[in-house]
Amino acid sequence: MRRRPPRSSAPAAATPDWRSYDSVAETYERVRAPLHADPAADLVRLMELPPGGRVLDVGTGPGVAAELAGEEVGAEGLVVGVDPSIGMLRTAIRRVPHVIQAQALDLPFRDGVFDGVIATFVVFFFRRYETGLAELSRVLRPGAELGLTTWGGGDDAFAATWREIAEAYVGRDLLRDATRQAAPWEEHFSDPGRVKETLRDAGFRNVRVEVRTYRHTVSLEDYIAGRETSVTGRFLRGMLGEALWARFHARVTEEFRNRFPDPIGDSNDVLLTLARKP
Repeated sequence: MRRRPPRSSAPAAATPDWRSYDSVAETYERVRAPLHADPAADLVRLMELPPGGRVLDVGTGPGVAAELAGEEVGAEGLVVGVDPSIGMLRTAIRRVPHVIQAQALDLPFRDGVFDGVIATFVVFFFRRYETGLAELSRVLRPGAELGLTTWGGGDDAFAATWREIAEAYVGRDLLRDATRQAAPWEEHFSDPGRVKETLRDAGFRNVRVEVRTYRHTVSLEDYIAGRETSVTGRFLRGMLGEALWARFHARVTEEFRNRFPDPIGDSNDVLLTLARKP
């Protein structure tokens, strides 16, 4: 009788989580960080962080907002960036010396230790935004401010073209489900009235929301690279596999070259929100 080969006791390799930014961190820093710099700078200026103060940057990503906050509080201050992605923290350390791997829903800090908390383009990723906002409030000292940036919503021709091609590959419903899974509150935090109500319900006071439009010029190559680091881009790459992903990338590149000039002038509405802990 033919013997069966022995079973291996080694655990199966873990399937990479497409929601993680680890695999795209370097590209994200190169193409997305410059687009986030202006909203982050405006938010930091509006917050009026105290010289020598302690600031927490939640979901620090490549550390853009943390670096700007560091300039405000000066050498006597302290800025800490937290992010669940090790890949992102490796890019952030180039801008801010104090980074910690942590989840926003379970911050490893004492109550009331920070003079300001910043969260740029991150609150809509919270699985439970009520828990996340309570945790951000917990680490703020009384009278200190929380500063948020979120996207203002709405599609332009560039985003619509990307989505059109993506849906042709995996279907509209699957793509929407993936977006809701990774960023369940993106629509919620794109509405100024809803943002105000949400923060007041979370116990914050003096809530202010400003909508500003930011314009920038970017090459087609970098625009597409930025889209590929997005929720839909990471999901598609994991779903399609490398061979079909290469075909998708080629299709997107061809369509963009046919439809749009290079470089392109893009614009985004951003909500800048400030709220004070009583």
